[in-house]
Amino acid sequence: MSAKFLSNRVLLVHGLWMRSFSMLWLANRLRAEGFDTELFGYYSLLQDTDAVVARLADVLAQHPAANVVAHSLGGLLSLRAAEQVGVEGIGRIVCLGSPLAGSQAAASIVSKIPAGATIVGHNRALLASGVGQIPAGLQVGAVAGCVPRGLGGVVAHFACEHDGTVAIAETRVPGLADHAVVHASHSGLLFSDAAAHRVTEFLRKGRFEHAV
Repeated sequence: MSAKFLSNRVLLVHGLWMRSFSMLWLANRLRAEGFDTELFGYYSLLQDTDAVVARLADVLAQHPAANVVAHSLGGLLSLRAAEQVGVEGIGRIVCLGSPLAGSQAAASIVSKIPAGATIVGHNRALLASGVGQIPAGLQVGAVAGCVPRGLGGVVAHFACEHDGTVAIAETRVPGLADHAVVHASHSGLLFSDAAAHRVTEFLRKGRFEHAV
């Protein structure tokens, strides 16, 4: 196994409409498990994708082999930043409720709600498109929620299981190392014992333990 996957450093990246302190509970859980954690903050509505990705890539470049745990939009931004840094400079990435295949809820808010584009902010194009697939050589695990509680689900009218904001199907793209579903809503993923356990599993092993 490459040494880059053994780093204890974890950068936590928040999602849309949130600030870095939203990741504090999870950061404390990871710190208790022996990880060295750092919060990355940005203005999700005011800063555009290129600006956030450039700054995130710079932070990652300063800490080779750092792992990333990212929520929602943060996962998309982290994968873009990882492409800039290069997969050899990144540890493992865990995406919590990230619409890797694109967000129907974000697209619905933009098209159906007055001033929806402003509500979603400057990263709406990235949210709508997702990332397509995981870059080769990058170890990425996705954790999805299945408690349908949130405004996004009301606007999007999902026909499949979702966490209130992101459909489980939207958290899957080609190239994922592993995928897991926990009993939590979209924002609840940040305070879920089950999600925290899954994050720790993936950071340590590069996979989730699945029941047989």
